[in-house]
Amino acid sequence: MEEKKEVTHSLHLEQRGHGLITGVTEMKSFDEENIFMETSQGTLAIRGSSLHVCRLELEKGEAEIEGKVDSLIYTQGRKEKKKGSLLKRLFQ
Repeated sequence: MEEKKEVTHSLHLEQRGHGLITGVTEMKSFDEENIFMETSQGTLAIRGSSLHVCRLELEKGEAEIEGKVDSLIYTQGRKEKKKGSLLKRLFQ
């Protein structure tokens, strides 16, 4: 049986203007104000102005961005979501 190796994720941002992201599995959407991508650690939302995806290599899991970055927000990945009702999770 083949074991799935977890892809390493990193984010390197220089002067809020140039970034290299690894562990990218899917580019969801992007425009000049928002970039949404799926990474091995969950969905990453990048907000700012004059944002551009300079390079995207999904085979390598890399993305390079430019523009003024105002915020970086991660949301929980699908695999990490807890199962069960809200009440069940509250009383565990």
